[in-house]
Amino acid sequence: MADYFISDLHLRPERPDITRAFLSFLEQISADAEKLYLLGDIFEAWIGDDAMLPQIEPITTALKQLDKLGCQLFFQHGNRDFLVGPAFAEHIGATLLEEACVIELPNHQSALIMHGDQLCTDDVEYQQFRGLVRSAAWQHEFLAKTLEERVAIAQQLREASKASAKIKSNAIMDVNSQAVAQTFAQYQVPILIHGHTHRPAIHQQQGVVEGARIVLGDWDTHLWYLRADQQGLELLKEPIEA
Repeated sequence: MADYFISDLHLRPERPDITRAFLSFLEQISADAEKLYLLGDIFEAWIGDDAMLPQIEPITTALKQLDKLGCQLFFQHGNRDFLVGPAFAEHIGATLLEEACVIELPNHQSALIMHGDQLCTDDVEYQQFRGLVRSAAWQHEFLAKTLEERVAIAQQLREASKASAKIKSNAIMDVNSQAVAQTFAQYQVPILIHGHTHRPAIHQQQGVVEGARIVLGDWDTHLWYLRADQQGLELLKEPIEA
């Protein structure tokens, strides 16, 4: 049996190939998956549990089937799908996790999991935006709007995000090394697993607390996932067929 970790699929109607790859992946892991951790940005956008589009029905059906087979599902919010709520989690049989959560891996090591955007502290503009949209007041006001209004706001936010990313350096949008070191020190774990940066790799962490930082990849030309069993962890990728 194994635990699986994925993030940054950015599922959307414009990329049916990614949806097909995800459905194939869920079928592939169903034979031995004990736990599946969805670490944020599974969806390109989420404007509320009351606005689930018909196009995602095959996705929810496949996730519910995995749950019925005995695989535990866990969902962590990303910067794109931070409005996923209890209704959707219950619909697919998943448990919503806090934005930083310590878990036990099959080999009995402790690991901290998160989406990873909270580590990008050099991007001050984004951190201010993150604080705003993660607040209960902003979310309550947003979800009280009509679906049409929410769609329009979400589109504006995506366009603003793309425009902002074009003028920011790669270094600013990557994790801050001091924030990583502080996170290891705070949680006292040997392993940190996250996504968000779209820079898949395994980094060795040196300092007061030594360990490994495993960065999940985004799904575009390839699908990326971390597989953990009693023998250890392996970061894997497979091509996505058009």
